[in-house]
Formats: sequence, C-alpha cells, structure tokens
Amino acid sequence: MKKENLVDTIYREVSVEYEPTRILLKGDVEGKTIVFKNISNCIGSGVGNLVNTRKKLYMALNSNTDEEAYKRIIEALNSKPKFKVRAFELNESKVDLTRLPAIKFYPRDGGRYITSSIIIACLDDETCNASIHRILVLGKRELVARIVPRHLYYIYKQNRLKGKDTPIAIIVGVHPSILLSASMSPPFGVFELGLTHKLTGEILDVAYTPEYNIPVPLHSQIVIEAKITGQLVDEGPFVDLTLTYDKIRKQPLIRVEKIYMHENPLFHIILPGGREHQLLMGFPREAMIWENIRKVVPKVHKVRLTIGGGGWLHAVVAIDKNSEGDAKNAILAAFAAHPSLKHVVVVDGDIDPDNPYEVEWAIATRFQADKDIVIIRNARGSSLDPSSSNGLTTKMGIDATAPLHEREKYIKVKPP
Repeated sequence: MKKENLVDTIYREVSVEYEPTRILLKGDVEGKTIVFKNISNCIGSGVGNLVNTRKKLYMALNSNTDEEAYKRIIEALNSKPKFKVRAFELNESKVDLTRLPAIKFYPRDGGRYITSSIIIACLDDETCNASIHRILVLGKRELVARIVPRHLYYIYKQNRLKGKDTPIAIIVGVHPSILLSASMSPPFGVFELGLTHKLTGEILDVAYTPEYNIPVPLHSQIVIEAKITGQLVDEGPFVDLTLTYDKIRKQPLIRVEKIYMHENPLFHIILPGGREHQLLMGFPREAMIWENIRKVVPKVHKVRLTIGGGGWLHAVVAIDKNSEGDAKNAILAAFAAHPSLKHVVVVDGDIDPDNPYEVEWAIATRFQADKDIVIIRNARGSSLDPSSSNGLTTKMGIDATAPLHEREKYIKVKPP
C-alpha cells in the first residue's frame, strides 16, 4: 500500500480520546490507511483504515474483481479447516492494558475500546471458535466485551453451567483475511481461522498459547490470555455500524492473565462505523447474497451493501433477468442470505449500484409501488437498527427493473 501512496504516517503525539477519530474520518474520505507512530502513553504504533476501500480488500485477498473475492469467501465457507502448527514465538510483556492504544472514539463511549480484537475460545479443548468483538478496557487487568448470543456465547454458557470460567485468547494485529474469516458464520464446530487458506492461497500458521493451549495465528502482534468470568458488569455505550449509540448492557467481566506481544507491536484500530468496519463486517454477507441470487437469475452484475445503510442494512443488486418475476425472486434470495438485511433494491445490469443517482433514477423510471414492491412484516431483523422492535422489523424489496416486453421504452439516453 505504501508503494501505491495509500498510507499516511502521523509522527506527532496523538491523544487516545477523539483525535484518532477525526484523523481516521479524514482518511476515509481520502482512501488512506493511517499509521499513528505516537499515541499518548501507549506502546507500539496504531494502524487504522487498513482495508477501508475495496481496492485494499482485494489486495489482501489476491483478487481483482468482486466475483473473484466473492468466490474466495464462498469457497472458504465450504472448505475444511487447515493449519500448520508452529511454536509460540511471542514474549510475555509486563505492560498493562491501559498502555495499549485503545481509543475513546466518541463523547458518550463507555471508555477506551479495542475494536479489532478477535476472541478465540474452545469447548472441551476440541471445538474452537473465533469471532470479532469490541472490548472495553476497565483497568490494568480487566476488560468487558459485547458478546452476542452466537457461538462464543454458547461456549460461555456451557462453561457457566459447569460453574467454570471460559479461557480465551484475545488477538490484535493480524492479516485482513483472518479478520474476514472471523467475520464469517460457518456452522458451530468449524474453526473460522482454518478457512483463511481459501482466501489467501496459503495455509495459516498457528501456535498454541502457553497457559491455556488455545490456537492463535502465529504472526499476531498481540495475544492476551484471559478468562471470561460469571461476574456481570456494564458494557457501553458504543457507536456501531449505524453511527448511533448502542445501549449499556450487562456483560461478563474478563480477567487478563498474561499479555504477549512483539517488541514494537502494530495495534489495529478499527473506526466504529467507518468504511473499514463496514467492509470487514459486510463483505462476507455480500458474497453470500451474490451466491444466493445467482442461483435464481442468469447473471448478477454487482452486489452492494450501501454506505448509507451502514454496510449492513441496505443492499442494491444489479442483475439480468430471463423472465418477469426474477427480480422478486432475487429480493427473496437476498433476504434469505443476509437475515439482517432491511431494504434491497434490484436494478438492471445497466445501472451501477455504486452510483446512488443511477439507483434513484431506476426507481423513478422503472418502479411502480402498487406492483413492484415486496413487504415482509414481523421478520427478524438486526439489533443494530434502532427502529426495530424487539428484534422484529418490516423488510422492503423494490423491483426497479424494466419490463422485458418493452425494454426500449426504458433505455437511458447516452451522450452522442
């Protein structure tokens, strides 16, 4: 990325409160990755906006197009985990958690947050899970993470039924393919990190942590061994994908046992609600939408989880259709592939989903509300949507494709 002038390095001292937010927001506008060499009273360097554009994401996946990258995601989800086991290389550090470049991004945040952390936990030392969680720093050896009711939560609950704490490894500073793997949703029992070989073409090197024997990527910048306890503490508020504050919740306290790191670690800072956050979280869902829709229509030109929808709630899909009704089938396929999706607009292949003006033009000229709209009431939606009620939402699909039998009537004029 440096060779292509995609990286800006900040050498002056930067505060752990708010200042990185302003710099990273500016970097989003300019498409820049930011390196913070001097974050106040913190060890190492901070790195933000690592993959805040599709170009950078495709570079990380050795891909050139949407389709190449989507195929890597789909192949990874359908593959068997593979690893190469190596010896653990990091040295234990006496640095406490307050010296890590955790950031307070917005005024009402509950405190300083680690936003790129992957938590790895194993059930009975056999079934391991990796997932990305925001983590609030509470003190020198105490943390709290937002744990949604998915696989990590299941492991935690199984241990609590036995009266046991849950040993975990928290990793910070890894290749983007590992973050994408941890963002996927394979069935429980499929260890996400073992799928990265399909994303990069290389089998991942892992090492087992000294204390809890948990597999972690060998080249992680920081590894923290800890236990999730049964004690509940406040977590939040925190700004999520929708750029609204998530509420305060009671979440289990995490007690840190040991911290391992490189001598001068690179600490990955993901801006909440920024483009990197949207791409890392949403891109695997785009791939699943693409895969599902191409089963019901002849051609899918492009899928976009839109910036205005937080890279999560709204999608625009460009297709070719063989018959009337294909667009509505595409709408239903998109909702099935990504249950958090709230609105989807389906357009013809001559409309670019990346251009909101073209999409609006298609709605203005090719859509009639009485026949081209799909409404699904009381469906499970996203907890990130503040307008949803008890997890339920009304979903809307818009068929903004031109009728096949009078296609000429809907062709947009091109300059001579």
